[in-house]
Amino acid sequence: MATLRGVTESLGAPLHLRRFRALWLASVFSNLGGFLQAVAASWLMLELTGSPAWVAAMAASTTLPLLFLSLPAGAAADLANRRNVLLSAQVMMLAAVAAMSVLDILDGITPELLLGLGLLLGLGVAVNAPVWQAMVPDLVPRQLVASAVALNSISFNAARAVGPALGGAIVVVAGPGTAFAINAVSYVLVVVVVASFSSSDWTPQDEASFTRAISLGVRYTRFTPALLWLLGVSAGFAITSAALQVLLPNFTQDRLGAGAGMYGLLLGAMGIGALGGGVSRARIGHRLGGHTVPFGIAMYGAAGVGAGLVTEPWVVAALMAIAGAAWVWTLATLNTTIQALSHAWVRGRTMSLYMLAFSGVYPLGSLLAGAIGDGVGVHWAIVGLSSAAVLLGLAALRMPIIGIDEVAVSEPAYDWDPTPHGDTEIEGGPVMVLNTWVIEEHRLGEFLDALAELRLVRLRTGAYRWRLYRNADDPRRMTEAFNVASWEDHLLQHQRIDAAAAEVIRRARAFDIAEGPTSRHLVAFDVVDPKHRLDWAHLATQHRHAHAEDGSIPLLSIGPDGDAEV
Repeated sequence: MATLRGVTESLGAPLHLRRFRALWLASVFSNLGGFLQAVAASWLMLELTGSPAWVAAMAASTTLPLLFLSLPAGAAADLANRRNVLLSAQVMMLAAVAAMSVLDILDGITPELLLGLGLLLGLGVAVNAPVWQAMVPDLVPRQLVASAVALNSISFNAARAVGPALGGAIVVVAGPGTAFAINAVSYVLVVVVVASFSSSDWTPQDEASFTRAISLGVRYTRFTPALLWLLGVSAGFAITSAALQVLLPNFTQDRLGAGAGMYGLLLGAMGIGALGGGVSRARIGHRLGGHTVPFGIAMYGAAGVGAGLVTEPWVVAALMAIAGAAWVWTLATLNTTIQALSHAWVRGRTMSLYMLAFSGVYPLGSLLAGAIGDGVGVHWAIVGLSSAAVLLGLAALRMPIIGIDEVAVSEPAYDWDPTPHGDTEIEGGPVMVLNTWVIEEHRLGEFLDALAELRLVRLRTGAYRWRLYRNADDPRRMTEAFNVASWEDHLLQHQRIDAAAAEVIRRARAFDIAEGPTSRHLVAFDVVDPKHRLDWAHLATQHRHAHAEDGSIPLLSIGPDGDAEV
């Protein structure tokens, strides 16, 4: 077998790793079952109601819970054992599809029950999605993350290529209940694989409280501009791309005059295109760089416009294949880039925000498509929303969207002490950290630019307030002040510094022309409530433990040789 170094650049390299290979193989069957499920559920709802709005609502039901649960699920992915969270989600989804199967086989299904079980399935999806995405870098080395994401995309789209046509055939021959039962078996396979992982191999990535963890995840994303642009484009693509897929059952029946078999074939054509898109994504991404996402969105929209305007099934199938390739280029690039931009401690939460931005907004696009389809016709709804996707892609060309090759390494590059203030336990809070520079007057502009970057580092690693002050008596003396919720949060803040952030800190510190910048740490405590007052002996004890020999509490710094020091 080739060494890991020898297979690093190969798309199949992650499959040399046992745990990833086992989970990936199980996901192939799970994805196939998912497409059988989607075809069967949409067609069954069409048979039960005949309404585009009901069909769109059914398609939306499995992703709608992401709107409400994505952030809590992302926090759980970082605060809890990821293996156990994934196992719970898979069992929940298994229960939902098994109930659909039994009810349909017993002829007890109604539109309301089908939609309700779809929402239960969606609850499992909402819990599963962030942890599934966040686990990829846990299963493979960093240099293989892009290949692992591409393999997951290929798995999904290989299932898309086969699943819809197979699902259509199963619905025609054996009924939707059989398709639901097959999907239930596919969930059993994933449960068996995940249960085989040792629980002790998965440890929480952060130690914040649950609500604090959600806040930190939002703050991290808010103060990482590259992430914000990617999430905004993801949401726009979710709104504009939904119509082509969720209205396809009605389009097949009303516009093409065909049945479930043709519906499955059209989805299969999209899957074949998507499979080709997965194989070619790396090459396209290398050529287009930051333009991969805008190009993919515009191409998808153009294919959707064409599909909505024609009535020849073979032309629609060809356009669906083009849309499938563009779909994968766009989503695989967004997924990989967001993972690469996210530090390990917050990756579950950033991936949950990505799932919220795309999968959580997608049902809104589905509902919008259904409403427009009811009003002006299914094909015009597809044409209109696909045209909006073209405009979004063209607009995205003007946005500062970065490619995966432009993402700096986000993991820590320095082996520093994660508790830079020793084993100090300081009570009270919040904590204010003051860092004071003495700078040269002619470098003020450069200094302010550096501090603007430093501000983002402080805020995305845990600070909730940041300001820069100048000394009224000496304008060369500048003081950075930022607040964190507690001493424990400040210690955790040091663990959240990655290589890019460390470089920002090093550049900022280099502006000081004195012996600093000098640092002070101020810890708030209660002077009103006697129960929470600290006596002088307690304060003195903390003071002796917390302070260094020179009487100051040192701030983590980057030394002139690039090493971390206290």
